[in-house]
Amino acid sequence: MNRDTPRLYLRHWSEKYFDRYAEIYSDRELARYIGGQLDRSSAWRRMAAEAGHWVIRGFGTWAVVEKSTGSFVGSIGLWQPEGWPELEMGYWLVPEARGTGYASEAGAASLQFAFEELCAETVVSYIDPANGPSIRVAERLGGQYDKTIELLDLGPHRVYRYSHAPQEA
Repeated sequence: MNRDTPRLYLRHWSEKYFDRYAEIYSDRELARYIGGQLDRSSAWRRMAAEAGHWVIRGFGTWAVVEKSTGSFVGSIGLWQPEGWPELEMGYWLVPEARGTGYASEAGAASLQFAFEELCAETVVSYIDPANGPSIRVAERLGGQYDKTIELLDLGPHRVYRYSHAPQEA
């Protein structure tokens, strides 16, 4: 189920997004807060898992595409694979798209989908405590700090909880 926002297309995963996706995951610093650096074949499997999440769960993450240029600029959406603690909204943007408000814009659409289409009672974002920009996005979207947990083998993560879709992003 694709979505549109004023400046963005939220699209299902396609091979056409893979080169840029793999490029982001190949860079240790860029991949630091999104599960860590991956080689190209591992990035392929990760993107395939994101695409497959829609088939298995009926929701997932989207490829974020800038309307004005048609460029792939990141990923946002919902994630709860087997063993994941709660329904999570996760997001990341390519460096040149950061600071544009795209994460908040797409995040609002993602939360709206979670609450209105999935009838979720709550959604969380798991954020590394050192990831200040993601914390600010979560707060802008109405996320409230809940607690810090050990997120599987990914170390300590702050839990930001959303209890309703934001009115304005």
